Amino acid sequence: MTERGEGSNAALSKYEGYENWKSNIPVMYDWFTNHNLVWPSFSCRFYLQGVYVVVTDGFVPHTLMITNCDVVKPRVKNAEDISQFNEEEQSPFVQRYKTLIHPGEVNRIRELPQKSTIVATHNNSPNVLLWDLEAQPNRHPVNGAPASRPDLILTGHGNDVEFALAMCPTEPFVLSGGRDNSLVLWSIQDHITSLGSTKGSPKLGPRGVFEGHDAIVEDVQFCPSSAQEFCSVGDDYRLILWDARSGNAPVVKVEKAHDADVHCVDWNAQNENLILTGSADKTVHLLDRRKMFVGGVVLPIHKFEGHKDHIFYEPQWCPDRASVLASAGLDDFLNIWVHDKVIGNNNENIFTLCQLSRAQLDLGVGEEKNKKRDENRKKKKKEEMLVRKERVWAAKRLKRLD
Repeated sequence: MTERGEGSNAALSKYEGYENWKSNIPVMYDWFTNHNLVWPSFSCRFYLQGVYVVVTDGFVPHTLMITNCDVVKPRVKNAEDISQFNEEEQSPFVQRYKTLIHPGEVNRIRELPQKSTIVATHNNSPNVLLWDLEAQPNRHPVNGAPASRPDLILTGHGNDVEFALAMCPTEPFVLSGGRDNSLVLWSIQDHITSLGSTKGSPKLGPRGVFEGHDAIVEDVQFCPSSAQEFCSVGDDYRLILWDARSGNAPVVKVEKAHDADVHCVDWNAQNENLILTGSADKTVHLLDRRKMFVGGVVLPIHKFEGHKDHIFYEPQWCPDRASVLASAGLDDFLNIWVHDKVIGNNNENIFTLCQLSRAQLDLGVGEEKNKKRDENRKKKKKEEMLVRKERVWAAKRLKRLD
């Protein structure tokens, strides 16, 4: 795989780049399928089946759709199916299992690690909604149909919540951030205690409200091994580390983690000292929480600078390889990065593994594959010309016989 050159992005239009990516699908993926949706989706998650959320424009109810995805030939290149990939078609391998009518748009969905059929959603209101996908009845999304009833409503925010939502890996805790500049923490287990409301729709109040941001909280994340430790980022450029055991005040506050709004954060499950942040300044920062400051100034281990526009989508660590991460931005690029022994190694081993996008895909085999594709097209055209000539000759012979 090769790294993208500086001027190559300008050389290809988005359409040409998309065709380039599409032609390289058999090379990149062990298995691939495309499933067209009528309406755009803001969030998509895996659990025991596939889960995806569809956001409509209001003519049809907003829906939360649960699907079964049948990976027919895992880890095998199914070139024949891939070559027939059509953006307008729905995949025979993706089957709808259940549909819920969601009250309002769905900005984010997160599943409970202890029971993945329990999911939480954000919907541009002050509440977080919890759903038991197994217990919820299947609904038909017709115009005017009432919304499905959440199994639990989490209250505590003073303003709308949009994207900042996380589930704890170790305990059934939910964490949310919103436009009220605060974080709210809940324990689902509290629903059976005095904190849980029993009148009308089931509601649950928070275990704690945490204030330290001066602007919208854009993203939150739990420490992989602790339900009491978590972090948050926001439009005030800050990264804040919290510990609920120490009270509601920040433990560490990084005043200027980036040079613009910080949109997303992720915590490394393999090495809990490593934290990723993504920002509107087009960079992803890798930080070590043990030594984030030098002389009072924040010092990232490394700044990943491969994007050309805002890092709006959550950068993520690979779940089973501590040195691999991915980031996506408004430049339509998905970048996969590798860092190896970064700490104490002068960042020498940080590099871009590959960049995939609608705008462009550069792989070592890409140019060769495009060349072969052109050769095949020329060969096919030549064969078609020979067939046409034979038909003309046959028609002339018949005319002479007549």
